[in-house]
Amino acid sequence: MDNQVQKIVAKLPSIDDLYKNDSLPVLHKDAIFQALVNQEPKPEWVKLHPMTKEPYIPIERIEWLLVNIIIRYKVEVLDTKQVANSVLVTVRLHYFDHINQEWIFHDGVGAAPLQTDKGAGAIDWNAIKANAVQIGAPAAKSYAVKDAAEQIGKIFGKDLNRKEVISYEPMKDRFKNALAE
Repeated sequence: MDNQVQKIVAKLPSIDDLYKNDSLPVLHKDAIFQALVNQEPKPEWVKLHPMTKEPYIPIERIEWLLVNIIIRYKVEVLDTKQVANSVLVTVRLHYFDHINQEWIFHDGVGAAPLQTDKGAGAIDWNAIKANAVQIGAPAAKSYAVKDAAEQIGKIFGKDLNRKEVISYEPMKDRFKNALAE
């Protein structure tokens, strides 16, 4: 059994168990990971987008979280194309699940407008700046990486712009000792 990961088969709780008992034993280490990544992001990490005024977490913080929580990840660009006056990028964010010892992934999409000269219309093709794609494509990729990372959990910005959200506070309370270690 040297260097092999032993998988523990756990009995799942019934729905009645979940409804009646907030202190079920930890059935799987995945639950602790989910409790961690579904904590609210630190308020200082959340910024207001200059154009949309919607809250978001900047890409540098997303990458910092990936390095510090996920540790091993890679971004695969699946597609890049122009849609109307924007660059659209689709990525696959691969990351190593250290609990189950396997690679998993989330896909994300992002778009960025092609910049035009001041005063020009968005689809005035004669006014598109010479470096519009050079600026737009990396921005679209950053948005796509953020979109994929948000699927991991709230700490990556999952629920920032949702009206209705599910609270993970009971999980946080159940695993507070494990999260504090």
